[in-house]
Amino acid sequence: MKEGIHPEYRKVLFVDNATGKEWVSRSTLSSDKTKEVDGEEIPVIRLEISAESHPFWTGQQRQVDSEGRVDRFRKRYGNRGK
Repeated sequence: MKEGIHPEYRKVLFVDNATGKEWVSRSTLSSDKTKEVDGEEIPVIRLEISAESHPFWTGQQRQVDSEGRVDRFRKRYGNRGK
């Protein structure tokens, strides 16, 4: 690889803001905030959402239909193909 053109790839601590879950991974992201994990200072990256808190992965997904479009679709096309 060519020297000096690649960002530094290092350990980082990801923190899910919604659940507080923390895990160590590797990334090119950096942060001014650090935390000591296993005797090593690691940059902390805060995430708004991750697999720990995303509705699709947690099974809490809801269908929001404030304008009744789904009901209109089901009424119009619901019985076709049976």
